[in-house]
Amino acid sequence: MAVLQMQRMNLVAMKQNRKSILERLQEIGGIEIDVKAEEFEGTVCQDTSTPYATFEKRSATADQALEILDKYVPEKTSLLASLAGKPLVERSELKKTVENQSEYMKQANQIVNLDKQITEAAATIQKLENQAEALVPWEKMDIPMSTDGTVKTVLYFGTIPDLVSEEAVLTAMKTHEPAVDQADVEILSTDKDTTYLSVLCLRRDAAAAEEALREMGFARPSWFVSRTPAEEQEEIRKEIAEHQTEIEGYIAELSKFGSVRENLRMVSDYYRMRAGKYEVLGTLPQTENTFAVSGYVPAYLASGLAKELESEYGAAVELEEVAENEKPPVLLKNNPFSNSVDGVLASYGLPGKGEIDPTVIMSIFYIVMFGIMLSDAGYGALMVIFCGIALLKFPRMGEGLRKSLKMFFFCGISTVVWGILFGGFFGDVIQVVSREFFGHEVAFNPVWFAPIEDPMRLLIYALIIGIVHLFLGLAIHGYTLLKHGDGMGFFSEVVGWFAFLIGLLLLLIPSSIFESMAQTTIDFGPGLTYLSYVLTIVGALILLLFAGRRKKKKVGMRLLLGVYEIYGITSWLSDWLSYSRLLALGLATGAIAQVVNMIGTMFGSGVLKLLIFIVVFIIGHVLNMAINLLGAYVHSNRLEYVEFFQKFYDGAGEPFTPFTAETRYVDFAHSK
Repeated sequence: MAVLQMQRMNLVAMKQNRKSILERLQEIGGIEIDVKAEEFEGTVCQDTSTPYATFEKRSATADQALEILDKYVPEKTSLLASLAGKPLVERSELKKTVENQSEYMKQANQIVNLDKQITEAAATIQKLENQAEALVPWEKMDIPMSTDGTVKTVLYFGTIPDLVSEEAVLTAMKTHEPAVDQADVEILSTDKDTTYLSVLCLRRDAAAAEEALREMGFARPSWFVSRTPAEEQEEIRKEIAEHQTEIEGYIAELSKFGSVRENLRMVSDYYRMRAGKYEVLGTLPQTENTFAVSGYVPAYLASGLAKELESEYGAAVELEEVAENEKPPVLLKNNPFSNSVDGVLASYGLPGKGEIDPTVIMSIFYIVMFGIMLSDAGYGALMVIFCGIALLKFPRMGEGLRKSLKMFFFCGISTVVWGILFGGFFGDVIQVVSREFFGHEVAFNPVWFAPIEDPMRLLIYALIIGIVHLFLGLAIHGYTLLKHGDGMGFFSEVVGWFAFLIGLLLLLIPSSIFESMAQTTIDFGPGLTYLSYVLTIVGALILLLFAGRRKKKKVGMRLLLGVYEIYGITSWLSDWLSYSRLLALGLATGAIAQVVNMIGTMFGSGVLKLLIFIVVFIIGHVLNMAINLLGAYVHSNRLEYVEFFQKFYDGAGEPFTPFTAETRYVDFAHSK
């Protein structure tokens, strides 16, 4: 349960060693650089925008080339490849990448250019297909579309924005003033709201015919072809085939680059690291001959790092404790069990300055409550097996994913334990299978009790877990107040609430409400009963008189704040009752599992019944496990975030983000 202590490291070194020092700091990844040039009189920042942009562009080009290869020359990977993480590459491979970077970038550019040619060819094909599609309505024409008539005739072809017949067009032309008596109209095609047609008339009637057609909304095509539509479509199909052949050739060329994928990954990460180095370099204060670095370093690493920088690079290094007015970044270090829930804590917020790290306490309750809510030994065993195999088989998976799988591994163990205690193994599958298919029922009895048969008992234990969880949160709040020397705050905010709440609990336990829930009678006797009244009254008085202690001279306001503080008991009651979800989700998992088993035995007989049961069993339990696994995860988070953390935790800390080698594809091994 530790927030690692941070120290500030200040470093000044010769400018000639700048590259080596930054590369070493980037390799170690142990310092969060926090320095501003304006804080150092007489220093300036180097303009590194040009090299930074250059390396970013090269890295992006290599990334683009890899995406193109993934599209046209996909890599064969297993379904679990995403768990493998980034491979570890020796420094000798990085050196080889540096030596061959020009060749690798040449290959990347060739890949990108081939993709551009494919894109251009595909765009041309699309354009040609659109042209061919536009010719479809004119396919009945057996003359070129560029034909405009003969010496004595005029030919019009175009569209009318409506469905019309040949007779309607002829009638409109004959009734027009001047009339067109001699004309030939042919409807070539129609669609839902357009008529495609050709009109042939005498050249002397051309003006009248055109005017009559215009009144009907006639419009000529915006383009013409010198061949018949059918001939033009045939030519277009030939062009499309040629471009498709070109694309196939480009793809064949791309397939030859499949073997350079690893080279592209390394060169991309190499340029990504260089871009990161120049980004930081542009923030460092420098003089003509020196440069400076300042930032936060974990205390356990600071001394060794300072000695290395002094001995290897002749740097002047100073270590100092973090000032009171500084808020250092947060880095957690917990035992292998508790650090599995680091991600859950980080999702809420890391400890702020002066706050303790609640990860250890949180991890115990989180995993216990998760197990109660899922509470089926069969489901838990599947979680343990899958997560355990993944953790062993893929040792280089990402740290965040590894912690998540570890968390679900421990949650699976908890689920197995609670499943055995409650007698749940894929619901009641052992009893059902033995009874329905072997004629003799084999019992899988709970080691403790079955919640489905005695739900109120589980509710009592859920509420006990809840009150212990909440009281621990209040106790941590008290510890934090004492740590900061706020004795009065401890007395009024912690002692008062403990007295008030314990007194109310002692009054509740002998009551008829508790008796109906627990199915048992508890009598404390006069002494403990008297103590419960005293604790309740004393606690209420402390809250009433001291909750508004900061309003020293405003007595009325102080008392009102005290009354409001006492009213906070409703919030405590709501938080406490929230732990009943342990009962609700635990019952839901077991009940649905039993229903699935029952449905699986309702149909067929003999072998058919067995096959139906297997299908229903697999589908039903997969769905039940998925839904309740999600429910257990969400509600475990809620009980920590809303009920537990609200009692003591702000979570305003900023994560430690060291200057390190940010890579996407590979991890480079540290130099000796």
